[in-house]
Amino acid sequence: MTNINPLLPQQFSELEGFAAVWSLETEAERWNMRMTSSMATMQAFYDAGFPVLQDALAYCDKFPLDDLPDDARNLLRLVHSVIMVAMCVEIWHQPKVVDGGDAVLNRLTEPSF
Repeated sequence: MTNINPLLPQQFSELEGFAAVWSLETEAERWNMRMTSSMATMQAFYDAGFPVLQDALAYCDKFPLDDLPDDARNLLRLVHSVIMVAMCVEIWHQPKVVDGGDAVLNRLTEPSF
């Protein structure tokens, strides 16, 4: 079954199922998703997304950052989420930073792209 309104460029359609959940606009939203996701969920996302990171970034680099088409913007947000979960999967094997203390970063504004 084909998604009538795909969120991602066609060549990244294998990630479409993850886009609705992980293509999040802000770092805070990505952080919250990471902290509330199971390791099995993050592992599945990482396993699907990590192998195509270079291709995804090459696709996004075709456009000016401040004028990305919606599908490329969603793809870039998905890349940001893969990066957000990478150390959890590769090193810590849990959503929280190991030995990270109780440090909290509260941004007053979000970075824009």
